[in-house]
Amino acid sequence: MGINGETKKPHAVCLPYPAQGHITPMLQLAKLLHYKGFHITFVNNEYNHMRFLKSRGPHSLDGLPDFRFAAIADGLPPTDTCDATQDAKALCHSIRDRLLLAPFKKLLQKLNAEDSNVPPVTCVVSDILSITLSATEELGIPNVLLWTASACSLMGSLHYPQLMERGYIPLKDI
Repeated sequence: MGINGETKKPHAVCLPYPAQGHITPMLQLAKLLHYKGFHITFVNNEYNHMRFLKSRGPHSLDGLPDFRFAAIADGLPPTDTCDATQDAKALCHSIRDRLLLAPFKKLLQKLNAEDSNVPPVTCVVSDILSITLSATEELGIPNVLLWTASACSLMGSLHYPQLMERGYIPLKDI
């Protein structure tokens, strides 16, 4: 797994929750880690990967040799339209049903293969995607779960059950 005699860099695989409010902050974190000397593999689901390519152009993901982008299947049917946000309900069901797990695990195995031209994965940074824990535990890779979206969205998510109990949501008469 050597890279032409180069000193091996730590290799972080960053996997955000597949929604824009999570992707952008995870990309910012990945850039900071890259600046600190990490090799980065930034992983999106295929839908968001295609949206990124469409908005930025086909060469936007070429990047630096030690900052790569990868896409994994999310178990949802392909779509021709990348102009809108992916069907949130279907995406939540896909995540709940762990449809990202097998493609993510396969990607980690590919990155750690002897013939891979990248350093071995030294850690995974994922954004509230606990499915990554199964893959990293089985492969012996450290995993950090973060909430990269705004603090306001975290508080909303944490208090959602209480808001439902008190009848504040779902909103009425709107």
